[in-house]
Amino acid sequence: MDPFIHRWQALIVEAEAGVALVRLNRPQSRNAMSYAMMRELTDCARALKARTDIHAVILTGAENYFTAGADLADPERADEAGMTLLEKRQRILVGPDMCDAWEALEQVTICAIEGYCIGGGVAIAAACDFRIAGEGAHLRLPEVALGMNMSWHSLPRLVALAGPARAKRLTIFCEALAAGDARDWGLVDEVTAKGGTLALAQDWAAKIAALPPVPVRMSKQAINEAALAHARGAIFMDRDQFLLTSSSNDFKEGVRAFLEKRDPEFKGD
Repeated sequence: MDPFIHRWQALIVEAEAGVALVRLNRPQSRNAMSYAMMRELTDCARALKARTDIHAVILTGAENYFTAGADLADPERADEAGMTLLEKRQRILVGPDMCDAWEALEQVTICAIEGYCIGGGVAIAAACDFRIAGEGAHLRLPEVALGMNMSWHSLPRLVALAGPARAKRLTIFCEALAAGDARDWGLVDEVTAKGGTLALAQDWAAKIAALPPVPVRMSKQAINEAALAHARGAIFMDRDQFLLTSSSNDFKEGVRAFLEKRDPEFKGD
């Protein structure tokens, strides 16, 4: 029995015929990304990277949703008030590390999205090579409207996919982007009938697994380097920007207004 397949708590992982399927599995919270889930996603990607028998990786969620984004109710967040600045700065690497680990996979990655894909879900999807969305699915980044910056090293990836103006619209307006529009913008590669994303992702993965793996991996790496050559200069401060914005009164007001279902009153403080 392969221990890699069975060791996960917040994921379901399968592997067959050179293809790994990684499914988000926190149905009690609509696959909201807890610290534990993000650490598992990071560890899973790093473990997959070392495997020469896996040539394509599919990342997916539930039938009606991909993920609700970062889990604001995660019990691990309760101890942050007593942390030093250094400890907080270290902890918030969990999101960027997760996305970087998925981008660093040498195997081709395909993200199959049904339903809503929010915040951190968009970030990890953008770190994959391809995105397939079902009809009725949508992508949304709510961070700015809550008083935060969009971090997790995601902005250069969004710019590379959609261009700067559309990346700004998605990030700053915080509006839901329907699957068809996401395809037109370049954020999604294909739109299928609702419920059809996994089947199409498996078809693509089978085609990839049948190809010679070395030139596939070399091609992926070369294209990523060309597309993201200047990414480090854009993201090296994004966790410190997150530390700043998440300690502001505007952030506290944004979260309160969200929970109270009212319009926030931001003061730039």
